[in-house]
Amino acid sequence: MAAPGPEALVAGAVQNAQAPGATAPSPPAPSARPLRKAELHGSVSDPLLDTMNFLNEITLRYPDAISFAPGRPYDGFFDTEQVFTHMRTYLDHLAAHGGTPEDIRTALYQYGPTAGQIREIIAESLRADEGIDVPAESVVVTVGAQEAMLLVLRALFSGPDDVLMVASPCYVGITGAARLLDIAVHPVEEREDGFHAADLEAAVLAEKARGRRPRAFYLVPDHSNPSGTTLTSQARTDLLDLAARHDLLILEDSPYRLVSPGPPPPTLKSLDRTRCVVHLGSYSKTVFPGARVGFAVADQTVADDSGATSLLADELAKIKSMVTVNTPSLSQAAVAGALLAAQGLVSELNSRAARYYGDAMRAMLRALDARLPADRRSALGVRWNRPEGGFFLTVQVPFPADNAALTCSAQDFGVIWTPMSHFYPGAGGGHRALRLSTSYLTTEEIDEGTARLARFIEAGTRAA
Repeated sequence: MAAPGPEALVAGAVQNAQAPGATAPSPPAPSARPLRKAELHGSVSDPLLDTMNFLNEITLRYPDAISFAPGRPYDGFFDTEQVFTHMRTYLDHLAAHGGTPEDIRTALYQYGPTAGQIREIIAESLRADEGIDVPAESVVVTVGAQEAMLLVLRALFSGPDDVLMVASPCYVGITGAARLLDIAVHPVEEREDGFHAADLEAAVLAEKARGRRPRAFYLVPDHSNPSGTTLTSQARTDLLDLAARHDLLILEDSPYRLVSPGPPPPTLKSLDRTRCVVHLGSYSKTVFPGARVGFAVADQTVADDSGATSLLADELAKIKSMVTVNTPSLSQAAVAGALLAAQGLVSELNSRAARYYGDAMRAMLRALDARLPADRRSALGVRWNRPEGGFFLTVQVPFPADNAALTCSAQDFGVIWTPMSHFYPGAGGGHRALRLSTSYLTTEEIDEGTARLARFIEAGTRAA
């Protein structure tokens, strides 16, 4: 007998459904009402939070383009097997200091202390390499420097009249965190020759005149992201004096100083005599970014109404317990092993990387000079700064350097960069400037990418 066709199957199903006692099919579930974006937190509609997504989209859409956008370490320094060596070094360290096999197993597999289990190693490294002499109890190990920023902002900013001052242009991580926490931001724009404490003081006085409290000032003092500028010795002294006079905390974020050639200037924290500096650190550039390990040095004293005192680090740990609980033990083990192998000297650990990044920056500047010589860039109205380290430099152009221009650059010229306007809070500037990163490319890629960039700049100038 032939198998019934589809029509017979359908008819049978209908008859069965209509038979006495048969269960009627369930009506379709009503579609859920879509969430209204207007009812979500305002940060999800903030263009600032779309910045990285847009850059990633452009990179994926034009895979053959040479990208000066990512501020990431060069892959050539990473050896897969080295991770296991780092971890073994740390485990041997634990055993040498009396750790039992059970202790070591717990250190790797279990939830660790909220404030971190490698605080002593980090404190010793900071003392040896950076001249930052603080007790281990003042260190909180975080999931990257980004979490450190979030914890510090949440702890320090208690009301709507508290204001975060930032050097502008500014790393988007801090302004993004402030947006998530509804913290008011007051940008203090850098001049052509860098940051001036007098400009910050004027902004502080203006906020106080409005009845608001300037609570903290965030900056990247060494080879800044995004501009590439470095704070002068005099500016460091002036900034610390200003902070003491105005009861202003300084949030120092300096991830590029130990991957730059030459002896670095002193950190603000090493010069801090009044405990006005909260130092934010990261091992993403100096060890490897996949570990996602950062830290905050918060040795400020906190007193309650009864007179009892604690460290600001203790308060940050309380907040962290409700955010990430603890920083992954495996990541801490890998970073600790790297630090132990270098006797805490991150500068020695990164001596080869610092030479590489310094060479990359110099190659970029030479290529720009060759493709756009002084007379030609003067005629075009193009100029750039000349950082001596770090990952970034800034190019000023005579046309709007926006997302549309970036798309054109990637599509028609095969080169990607970052619009500097993304780094100015409140759409306050950078509309005719590009950020270039030199860290992730080979010399050959830098040379070819600069040739493409010069052609794009020439075409953009003609069309302006």
